[in-house]
Amino acid sequence: MQTVKIDKFVERLTEIPEEKFCVGNVYDFLRENPVCKDSLSPYLFFSRNCYTRNLIFRNELFELIAICWNVGQSSLIHDHADQSCWMTMPIGKLRIKNFRVLEQNLETNFCRLEEADEFDLKPHCSAEVQLEEPVHQVLNLPEFNEQAVSVHIYSRPIDKCLVFSTQKNEVRWRTMCYTSKFGKLMPDARL
Repeated sequence: MQTVKIDKFVERLTEIPEEKFCVGNVYDFLRENPVCKDSLSPYLFFSRNCYTRNLIFRNELFELIAICWNVGQSSLIHDHADQSCWMTMPIGKLRIKNFRVLEQNLETNFCRLEEADEFDLKPHCSAEVQLEEPVHQVLNLPEFNEQAVSVHIYSRPIDKCLVFSTQKNEVRWRTMCYTSKFGKLMPDARL
């Protein structure tokens, strides 16, 4: 399979007109332009404590982030603040768990979720978050036994999202942050 270096990937992505930067079109772009894993090395920072979010590119239409996962790390259950999201897997394997919101009240921070479905994302495979049911969790399960890197596109860029707890039936806003920007670690990054 012919892969695309990340700088060329970004260049091609910026050529998609805004009116075509949508579900379906961007997914097809990811399938046709698998990212060359070696070209990601300036953006890969792993932490023992938590997965890392590494900004590669950002403009008004979208942001491109490499997320680095050590074995056993997972995201909280979350949404993308009504924005579109796509992801592709240049390195490793991840499990994606989707959830259905049964009840939600942001004034009282109450929610009730149920698991909808799950699937594994393997190298050079892509996925898109469905806007009708955008709540999900990403996991690098211990049995996968390897680090993973997923590349995410958010359109529009997001600075906060909702996070959910099934144990507490709770939902809250959470501010997003980056571990690195454009290949440089943030001053407060803890690896």
